[in-house]
Amino acid sequence: MARIKLQPPEKVLFGMEMPVRITDVNYGGHVGNHCFPAYLHEARLAFLKALGYSEMDVEGYGLIMADLALQFRSELFHGETLIIELGISAWNIMGFELCYQLKTKADGRLVALATTQMVCFDYKERSMKALPAGVREKLEQ
Repeated sequence: MARIKLQPPEKVLFGMEMPVRITDVNYGGHVGNHCFPAYLHEARLAFLKALGYSEMDVEGYGLIMADLALQFRSELFHGETLIIELGISAWNIMGFELCYQLKTKADGRLVALATTQMVCFDYKERSMKALPAGVREKLEQ
């Protein structure tokens, strides 16, 4: 099977630090792959919060993840601090694709690349909705 090919954000819109917890480490002595979607989620929530949004309220609609792709590049260990940077790599009528770069603070080692496809979702109607006008401009600030 061919490996997926992900790219780091062309334009970083947001970045944050996150310490690696001992509970993130698996039997192999490094961070387990199941922790990475949670790291992305934390960064996404912090990005939205910095803009006055949440996953439950982006101009009246929620956001729901339609796709997730992860490419692991290096091991990550307890005691290291992650730098998570994200940007928007694509837009469509229903939402946008976020791309992420995860690297270590101490030496800048690339740990993982990822993308998540986020779509607007009306939780009352349980259906996808078009991205509200103005959201794109605010997210790209």
